[in-house]
Amino acid sequence: MLRKPGKLPGKRVGVDYELEYGSDRLEMHADACGEGMRVVLVDDLIATGGTALAAIELLRSVGAVIDRAAFVIDLPDLGGADRLRDSGVAVHHLVAFEGD
Repeated sequence: MLRKPGKLPGKRVGVDYELEYGSDRLEMHADACGEGMRVVLVDDLIATGGTALAAIELLRSVGAVIDRAAFVIDLPDLGGADRLRDSGVAVHHLVAFEGD
């Protein structure tokens, strides 16, 4: 489980990342996963991909192998899924909503 700061008890590791409108941080329990563990990132929405890329960076920093991500909704016009693919992560979604 990856959360914003202050949401998880115990020892945590985290990563700061930039958003279009500022910065944020993701954290996870320090012992949540480790070297060589295979992880699939699952989230409700992929838009610009900033948060998902930060999650991938955090998971990889503790040695996890992440090469797949799944989302309920993709907003393809915002390019997030393409950014994940460029980082070596296959992206799956249930529905895509293209804008005009």
